[in-house]
Formats: sequence, C-alpha cells, structure tokens
Amino acid sequence: MRAGTTPVIGLTTYGRDPAGGGNYTLPADYCDAIVRADGIPVLLPPATDMLGAVEGLDGLVLSGGGDLDPASYAGESHDSVYMVDAGRDTGELALARFALDRQLPCLCICRGTQVLNVALGGTLITHLPERVGDGLAHRVPPRRPAYHDVAIEPDSRLAAVVGAGSMFVASWHHQAVDVAAPRLRTVARAADGVVEALEAEDHPWLLAVQWHPELTAIQDPRQQALFGGLVAAAAVGRVSDPVLS
Repeated sequence: MRAGTTPVIGLTTYGRDPAGGGNYTLPADYCDAIVRADGIPVLLPPATDMLGAVEGLDGLVLSGGGDLDPASYAGESHDSVYMVDAGRDTGELALARFALDRQLPCLCICRGTQVLNVALGGTLITHLPERVGDGLAHRVPPRRPAYHDVAIEPDSRLAAVVGAGSMFVASWHHQAVDVAAPRLRTVARAADGVVEALEAEDHPWLLAVQWHPELTAIQDPRQQALFGGLVAAAAVGRVSDPVLS
C-alpha cells in the first residue's frame, strides 16, 4: 500500500447462489464493518485468481459460509454438512497459507477460522452436537444465529484488541476446531469447551474467531474493534503487538 492511501481489504465471498441468479454474494455487514473502520472492501469470489488478486491488497478477511469438504481434514462425511464448494475450498486454503507466509494482516470469521486451521494442518469437529451435546446452542435450527458468552485468554493478542474476560457473541456454526494446528494458539472458548478463537504468534496480526462479529459490530464496539484492528494493521503493513512484543 502506498503511504497516505486508505487500506484495501479483500473479503472472500460465498459461492454462486442459484436462488440469486448465480451471483456471488456476501452479507453487507462484512463490508459495512470494514468501511466503518476506514478501509475499502474488495470482494474476492472463488472464480478469481485469488493469490494474484491478493497481491495488491493490504489485508484479508476469510469470511463465513458453507462447510469445508470433510476430506480436506481427513474427516468423515455427515448428513449435516452443507454448501460444500470445492473451488472455494481450494482457493481459500491457499489464501490462508499465503496470509501466513506473507505476513498479511488477516481476520478469519467462522468458516474462515476453520479454513485457517485446516490449511495449517489442524482438524475439525464435523458436527458439534454429536461431540458436545445440545447444552449450549451454537446456532438455532435450521441455520440461524444463537448468542452466548466466550472466555478470552488475558495474555492474548485478541484480548489486546477487544479486551479480556467474557464477551457476548453471535454464533452461527455447527462445526468447530477439533485439534488446533501447531502454529495456532487457542485464545477463547465457550462454556462447553468449544474453541472460539485462534491466533498465530509468529504473525504480526492474524486473528481467527468462530463467531460472527459483523452481525453485531454496528452496536458493539468490541466486535467492531476486530475490524478496526485489522484495518489499522493493514495501514502500517506490520504492527507491534501491545501484549506479546
């Protein structure tokens, strides 16, 4: 990014929506949160040369959406798996590795957190209710958001961005991180033990949250701070960590 220009943030999109005329889509909440943080959002549909496109970007959001193909993490197929998109999987797994290798500021959201973990060698729980039960809802059937608290590790980069302690989040998933990849540290969990956030300590600014901060960022400054932190990191190219440096 040239000095004095507004950071340009790439956001991955969902695959083609047959009900929407075959258009690539992404909920406006993602872009709105980037704009509020003084960034310029640019959409990255799976059909693009994703690695070529990201070369000109200052930051990256790996967005939510459908499930990864269980084969990508040596998982078993399940009736609950939906919206698998092989092209999107391939492109985003490569993007996640690129963000790590190039030290590109990156925020991973829901599916994006799972993509990051799988890209670096971690595994997923294919269907949460079969592992942790139904005591804490991570989504409302069939596919609507639920709301619950997460506990954030106090000595984490995440805590430096949004504050330590408990945080109320919008949750919308039926899968989650099982074994975290070796390069990633778990820095938040739900009350049922489900991994809710990861970060890479060998990267200047990479945060991955299992919840959907874009859904409540307009009224919750702590959620908006995730987007603000990303854009601020993108503006300087590399930031010093307020906790770990």
